[in-house]
Amino acid sequence: MLFTGHAEATIDAKGRLGIPSKFRSKVDPGQEGPEWVCVPWPGGVLRVYTAKRFEELASRGASSLTPDQDLAELQSTLYGMAESVEPDGAGRISLPKHLVELVKVGSEVVVVGAGDRLEVHDRATWQQSLEKRFSNLPSLVARLGSRKD
Repeated sequence: MLFTGHAEATIDAKGRLGIPSKFRSKVDPGQEGPEWVCVPWPGGVLRVYTAKRFEELASRGASSLTPDQDLAELQSTLYGMAESVEPDGAGRISLPKHLVELVKVGSEVVVVGAGDRLEVHDRATWQQSLEKRFSNLPSLVARLGSRKD
């Protein structure tokens, strides 16, 4: 599944975010599971994965029994801060308050389709970054194209 585009949304007083229907409609709870996993990311972002996709990504690095120090730190930070969140009957997920506060996302947000995940950005910050993101797109594509995996 590929999440694309963005939709404005609101985190309510109870910390719940309604996953916009344009994204929710792409998810088959029977295949992906009913839960989502919410991960804080530097730069004021909460990354939201379907449970299945998060498990797939986690399994790629989990096979290493003796990770080097950087990998061990990444794993403990990333997986230690990740929280599973299950949608209610209206398709809303309760975003963990400590993660929302950590990344400094207000109640007015934009949910962005980012390929294999959704990202929740503060709406004002997202709007302010659009022109710069767009103008940086060619150099970002060039940098990524020159990477060797």
